[in-house]
Amino acid sequence: MALKLRLARHGRKKAPVYAIVVADSRAPRDGNYIEKVGTYDPRQPKDSAARVVLNNERIAHWLSVGAQASDRVAYMLGKAGLAPMPTQKNSPQKSQPKAKAQERAKERAEKAAAAAEAAAAPAPAPVEESAAEAPAEEAKAE
Repeated sequence: MALKLRLARHGRKKAPVYAIVVADSRAPRDGNYIEKVGTYDPRQPKDSAARVVLNNERIAHWLSVGAQASDRVAYMLGKAGLAPMPTQKNSPQKSQPKAKAQERAKERAEKAAAAAEAAAAPAPAPVEESAAEAPAEEAKAE
C-alpha cells in the first residue's frame, strides 16, 4: 500500500481549512485516511503559528515508514525542518511573454536606444551664437 501525506479539505464553502493526513494514495482527497497529523488554515496570516500545525513525531514516523509527501505538504515540512526543502519547479517556457509582448518590448528597447543616442550625440551649435560671431567677424574685416 502506497502512503501519502497530503491535504484533505474541510471547512465550509469559501472558508477552507485543510487537514494534513496520511492516506492511501488511491483514496479520494476527502475520503478515508489513516491518521490526521496536522492542520493548515490558509485564512491565517503567514506569520501566524496557527497557520500550519504539525504533529512532528507522527510525521517523522510516517516518513520513516515510507510515506511520500505531496508537493504542498513537502514544502510545509521543509519549512518546519522535518524534511529537506523540495526544489521549486521552474517552467521558464511558460513564464516567457508571448510573441506580441516580445515585439512590443523590442520596439520599446529600440526607441529607448534611439533616444539615448540622440541625447549622447553632440548638439548642433545654437543659431544665436553663430549670429553673434558674424558681426564680430565683420568688425575684424573692416
